[in-house]
Amino acid sequence: MDPPNQLCLVLAIFLSMFSLSSMPTSAIIPKVNVSPQMPSSQLVENLCNGKAIKNRRFCQKALSTPEVIAAMDTTQLGTLIMKLGATNAKATLNVYNEIIKKLGSPQTLKALNCCVEAYKYAILSFEMVSSELVEDSQTANYDVVVIGPRIANCKKELINAKVQAPRLLAGNRFIKYHVSMGYEITSTLEFENPNEY
Repeated sequence: MDPPNQLCLVLAIFLSMFSLSSMPTSAIIPKVNVSPQMPSSQLVENLCNGKAIKNRRFCQKALSTPEVIAAMDTTQLGTLIMKLGATNAKATLNVYNEIIKKLGSPQTLKALNCCVEAYKYAILSFEMVSSELVEDSQTANYDVVVIGPRIANCKKELINAKVQAPRLLAGNRFIKYHVSMGYEITSTLEFENPNEY
């Protein structure tokens, strides 16, 4: 299978997982309205056209789920973005754990373990940011941004160890896209609520 086909397959799997999520939206969408109501398509369009977005097409596809369409404000959209980031990180972490079981060189294991730790951190951060969005978007912004350097270090370790795993590289790229979406939404919330700080 060509690398572009693998990328499409991985993207399709991740997007399918997001759209088939069994979590009820009431568990992830806060009941607080901190911004004027705007149609979800406009919220998504504004977000995906933001300066921080690394891949607009990915942003639009990832945010085309029924849950996102039901989002009524920036905070709800942000919560859903964090949920998608955590879900993506969990799926990629599972791939790392599968590969760790198959590969055995010390340098490869060191790189993979570095990435496992980065993804565990990413999962916790995305989940934590979801709860911070309502009360402190500035802290949420910081907490989502610090995921990026850990994933960049993971990528560097994989390259240095000469790990040839397109699924892992695709997962790293997708997490960077989620981080950019998280940064954009938390920056938007900071702008909408400037008097909080």
